[in-house]
Amino acid sequence: MKLYDSRRAPNPRRVRWFMAEKGIDDIEVIDVDLMTGAHKTPEYIGRAGIAQAPALTMDDGTTITESIAICRYLESLYPEPNMFGRDPKETAIIEMWLRRIEMMVANPLMLAVRHGHPALAVLETQVPEIAATSRAQGERALGFFDRRLAESSWIGGERVTIADGVLFIGMDFARMVRFVCPEELTHVTAWVKAMRERESAKAGT
Repeated sequence: MKLYDSRRAPNPRRVRWFMAEKGIDDIEVIDVDLMTGAHKTPEYIGRAGIAQAPALTMDDGTTITESIAICRYLESLYPEPNMFGRDPKETAIIEMWLRRIEMMVANPLMLAVRHGHPALAVLETQVPEIAATSRAQGERALGFFDRRLAESSWIGGERVTIADGVLFIGMDFARMVRFVCPEELTHVTAWVKAMRERESAKAGT
């Protein structure tokens, strides 16, 4: 298999983080430079079907995109440690938190960076109002997750799961626009520290 990666973007980092947590090291990783438009070439789009990274090409030539879809596929091949749920109830709970994270924090913070960091102006027309509104939305939603982390060490339950990875990477990406978790969110702050101390945080950058 081949993973078409990009070191600059948060969605590919989700897959790298996931692979690090699972100890997956037998997939060829190919860097795709988004800043030079390498993801927009006919060859890349012909393979992936869309100008996005990451993309995973299987041994039979099938290519899938979307970071969570790739992680789910890898989970089926490398089932331990489990990251998506061991039974229907746990799987549903992790999925619930994952969706909340994507909609309430990760996507807004990614938009804040895409529309707020000067270097990313080469990728799209930036709208400062989108950056400001998205940043405020993401920061406001963190209060909800602080309450969750007051009752659970990890977002999805008793261990680290894909939900933790997506929230951590979304917040870490936002440091590009100097986003800092509000000090009063003590549970999120402690959780970020614990996530940053994991080996996967280093491998995922």
